[in-house]
Amino acid sequence: MRGYPRSSIRTISGGVAVARGFSAAGIAAGIKVDKKALDLGLVASESACSAAGCFTTNRVRACCVCRNADLLPSGRIRAVIVNSGNANACTGRHGEHDNQRIARLVADRLGCGADSVLTASTGVIGHHLPMNAFERGIPRCTAALRSDGGARFSRAIMTTDTVTKEAAVEVRTRSGSYRIGGCCKGAGMISPKMATMLAFITTDARIAPAALRRIVKNVVDRTFNNLTVDGDTSTNDMALVLANGASRCAVSGNAGHALFTDALFAVCNELCMNIAADGEGATKRIAITVRGGRTYADAQQAARAIANSNLVKTAMFGNDPNWGRILAAIGYSGALFDARRLLVKLCGVPVCRGTTPAPFAVKPMIGRLKRKVVAVDVDLGLGAHTAIAHTCDFSYEYVKINADYHT
Repeated sequence: MRGYPRSSIRTISGGVAVARGFSAAGIAAGIKVDKKALDLGLVASESACSAAGCFTTNRVRACCVCRNADLLPSGRIRAVIVNSGNANACTGRHGEHDNQRIARLVADRLGCGADSVLTASTGVIGHHLPMNAFERGIPRCTAALRSDGGARFSRAIMTTDTVTKEAAVEVRTRSGSYRIGGCCKGAGMISPKMATMLAFITTDARIAPAALRRIVKNVVDRTFNNLTVDGDTSTNDMALVLANGASRCAVSGNAGHALFTDALFAVCNELCMNIAADGEGATKRIAITVRGGRTYADAQQAARAIANSNLVKTAMFGNDPNWGRILAAIGYSGALFDARRLLVKLCGVPVCRGTTPAPFAVKPMIGRLKRKVVAVDVDLGLGAHTAIAHTCDFSYEYVKINADYHT
């Protein structure tokens, strides 16, 4: 990064409403089976925002994904309304009408156009939304908007998540400071290709929609696109970033854009780690770092292959230092590597050098693999490019959760 030291970025507490000029709410609208559970969330800005997003590459898409993709990038977004408990996916024209109706209901309460309101849904596919719950709930949700409402918003978007997932940073520049904060939901159906989750990020920095779009695409490719729990890609996943400029701190020039990119990466990467740690049935998070790539694409291919390998994930669940599974994943990933210089480490200990065994003490390694975070480090031996991927182990509980999910 040119022009600013990394110390310019400081982690702070908070989530989607930590940036100036944003407020959020989460209520129990009666969408979920448990009528007391929070299931409708709203985040709103006092002024119009630059906004950009990335969306699922699944060719079966929920209507909220299609609508948001058509609206973005934009310079006039005011709010995002999100429901959990029902995906409103594969619901035809009926679902499209309901989705548009939700946007209009929010817009009427906020005094803006429907095209200034983005929508998102998550839950079971193929069921029509209970619109009565939205008709009653949206006025309550807008009335509940608070600058400290981010935590309730984070709870309202959860499905099989067991914890809320939030991250925030403050960024110091020569012309002032700005904040970036966000939250996400996701525990299952998580795979690269935009991952499978909902992420909502706000900032009070001032940045043009086109520049924001470029940066969001770059950061998502290096974070959410390198995240997997089970290799499944959903119909509803998206990452949305809203910038309202309330700090009056402009993002400009190469140094300013690089600093904003690093800060957004820090938030998104933290959210990825939170999702991996909360993967359905997970007992541990697996942090994968692949260095030495001839290109970033090579490092990313290798990291993704390791993260997506069910054999690697089940070995980690069983605390089995079976490095051959990691090596096999690298081999079929399509990434280029120097077989003579290839290095694989587990929990910081070399286990394979040059595609041959590196002696290590098995018993202590089994103890290391029982930790809550297991590190897999690979050096491809060809260059200076690095990719980071996030996943979790694959347990018996994952099967139970997903066997029972619909019922």
